[in-house]
Amino acid sequence: MCPPPNELYQFSVVSALMDGVASDGLPLSSLLEEGDHGLGTFRNMTGELIVVDGEAYQMRHDGTVVPAPGQPDSEGYHKTSVTPFAMVTKFAPSVTTTAPIQAKDGVEPVLARLVPDARNTHIAFRLDGAFRSITVRTAAGQCFPGEGLRDVASRQNELVIGPLRGTVVGFRSPQFLQGVAVAGVHMHFIDDDRQAGGHVLALETDGEVTVQVAELWRTVMDLPRGDKQFNEATLALNAEGIAAIEG
Repeated sequence: MCPPPNELYQFSVVSALMDGVASDGLPLSSLLEEGDHGLGTFRNMTGELIVVDGEAYQMRHDGTVVPAPGQPDSEGYHKTSVTPFAMVTKFAPSVTTTAPIQAKDGVEPVLARLVPDARNTHIAFRLDGAFRSITVRTAAGQCFPGEGLRDVASRQNELVIGPLRGTVVGFRSPQFLQGVAVAGVHMHFIDDDRQAGGHVLALETDGEVTVQVAELWRTVMDLPRGDKQFNEATLALNAEGIAAIEG
């Protein structure tokens, strides 16, 4: 049975990534049965995952993008067609408008204005249009099994790209879910040519972009099953660490 629209499906929790739980996970083929809009990471935190219009892409350490899943390339990407953490939904926006957004901090006020009754629930959103500048980061992956996200992120590559056209896929999660998800706005970007992207650290639109928003009142979560790493992880909340890493 297909999941209903605007139901959040989540695999694992952000605190597990903080503890380095990333050696196994959910096949991307299974994830894509649950949603057509989303984000996450790959096995061993090798790059960033974006799901846009039902297609999954892997955004690599150098800022380039390849379709995922697929065959291993010369650098070993695509042996990674498993996700240790992801959030997806069957995106059916309830609100569509246009707005200029001058900075990443400007995204959340726009969402709050469009869906004022969703302060304490998840929101899925999408931005399409021209961006004057967008700063993205991508993780190169763990140096060893169990390496935590904070250490992995210390080696991340940051790129400033633009002007260009593209799509931001994101979720706004309430503060009480920090550690389960990323509280606040969590966004990944991909350009229209599907050649550049990453986790969004900063952005500035070139005029108005199309903003689509959906409230997510129901969440389905699967936790890693039979995963020794997950079973032995402490999963203690590190709110400061998550905020520092996720920008």
